[in-house]
Formats: sequence, C-alpha cells, structure tokens
Amino acid sequence: MQTFDEQRIAHIKDLLEVKQKVVIVAHKSPDGDSIGSSVGLYHYLQKKGVEVTICHPDPAPYFLQWMNGTETILNAEEQRELTFQKIKEATILFCLDFNTLNRTGILEQALMEASATKIMIDHHLYPGHGFDYTFSEVASCSTAQLITDFIHAMGDDELLDENIGNALYCGIMTDSGSFRFPSVTSHTHIVIARLMEHGVKPHMIHEAVYDTNSFEKLQLWAFAIDQKTEVLEKHKTILITLSQNELEKYHYTKGDTEGLVNEGLSITGIKKSIFLMEQDGIIKISFRSKGEDNPVNTMASKYFQGGGHLNAAGGKWVGSMDAAIAKIKDVLPEFD
Repeated sequence: MQTFDEQRIAHIKDLLEVKQKVVIVAHKSPDGDSIGSSVGLYHYLQKKGVEVTICHPDPAPYFLQWMNGTETILNAEEQRELTFQKIKEATILFCLDFNTLNRTGILEQALMEASATKIMIDHHLYPGHGFDYTFSEVASCSTAQLITDFIHAMGDDELLDENIGNALYCGIMTDSGSFRFPSVTSHTHIVIARLMEHGVKPHMIHEAVYDTNSFEKLQLWAFAIDQKTEVLEKHKTILITLSQNELEKYHYTKGDTEGLVNEGLSITGIKKSIFLMEQDGIIKISFRSKGEDNPVNTMASKYFQGGGHLNAAGGKWVGSMDAAIAKIKDVLPEFD
C-alpha cells in the first residue's frame, strides 16, 4: 500500500472533487489486465459522479467483452476522430497498465500533446517520464490489483460492487496466470477476498474467459502444438510459430492465440516457452519462463525491441520468420 502514499492520494482526491473530464487509456493490443483495470476504474469513478470515458488504441478481444462497461469503450482503430477528441478534451488522463507512452500505439502523439493531468498506475519495470503522478509497483501481479489498492487508499471500499469486482478479478486472474505466477502474494488473495465479498463469483469469470472458444480456435491450437512446435532440449525451451497464412487458414480473430505460449511451460523439464506470430508485417514474440533463474525480459529487451516482467515478456522482429527463429536460437545459450 506504500505505492499509494497519503500525500499524493490527497492530491488525487482534491482533483476529483471538482468537475473533471476523465479519460482512461491503456496499452495497444489490450489484454485481460488492461481491459479489467480500465473497466473497474471506470465503474468506480462513475459511482463517484465523475464524467469518465475509456479510450483504447484498438478493440478488446471477444473473450473479454462479457464485462459490463466494455461496450462503452472507444477505440482509435474504429472510432478515431471521437477517441482523439475525448483525449484532447480530457482534464485528467488515467494511464493504466503501461510504463511509457509509446506502448499506446496510435494514441501516443495525442497523449504527449494532451494538457490533462496524467496519472499512471502500472506494474511494469522501468516506469518512464511524462506523467504528473506515477503509481508504480513492479512487485504487483497486475494493474487490476493496483486499482483495487487505489480504491482502498481513496477510502472507498464501500463503493466496490459486482461490476467493479468482476473487471478487477478478471485483470488479476489473467495477468497472474490464474494465480500461479510468483508475483501472486498473500496480499493478492486478500484483494480477491475483498472482491468476492462484493459479489464476485470466480467460477463464472473463469468460464467467461477460458471456456469461450470457437471451433476454429481449437483447431488452430491443435495445429500449432502438433505441427508448429519445436523442442530445443539443450536449452529446455519450446518454440511455437504461426505464419500469417496459417492464421488465415484457421480464420484467426483477435485473441485466438492468447495463452498459447503458456502451453509450452506445461511440458515436463521445459523452462522457457517462446511463441512467434507473423502479423501486420512483423513477427510478434511472446516469452514465458519458470523461476527467477530463467528471466526472459532481458532477452526481449536486448534483442527483440521489447521487455516486460521477469517471467513474461514481449518483443518483435522486423524481418522473416526464419530469421527471427535463427536469432532466437543464436542468443538462447546466453540465457541458459
């Protein structure tokens, strides 16, 4: 709770006591944590009587659209003019689940030029500049957990309800690997208990996120595991690759490969799993690992223009799939 010190929280309270136009933004390629923390904060601020809008760079994947409030989200990919207008008119910008403005893609320039007070709440390493208030806690398993802590620090636990709780639980659940990552602490479970006391039913959220699959998605996963997975035994690493043509063959929609990289870690003896997907003219790379002695964020930042957490990171490769695979195999010995 030291993240939300009394002095700065008092400043936020003062800001919200006067009429404001609040906009909530999050990173490009939204996931459960960016959507969950955004929607949870949105419902909380609404209950406080604040005028608030969520503006994201691109749409939420289908398996996250069950949350009440996702239907209100504006995204610049589909509603560019209105999204940019809202950001320009904002007096407060809550910047959630990203540490630097360049992670917001198409929104970056508009956010840089915005005159609004910028409040960052995030759990990624190396928080950047450009924010008026920075609430950063890299030990937290998720930004959604930090939003729950923020509401508590504001003295507003009584405002928690099912809509807020469902969204925040979803964010915590998805970013913690369903509570199995090392970042999950006793405090995480205290937060979950608090949300459950306000109506959250965990089994329903697990079903909504993980049991909402198309047949094409299951076929894609089966193909990827059976045909496009390589075991690098010497490095205790799994490589999974999917080309643009292969995605199209199985009628890929946004979110269909979410979690696929984690499957590699379920194999006995494997310490790293790396998933490469060809999309939008680049190779997008997801890195996962087990244990503190197997960091993947360093590999992502040093060689693949990315970064992230110790055991979960992302990056990209501008070039061919074959070249990306060759580069990974070339640098893997450095991280054994």
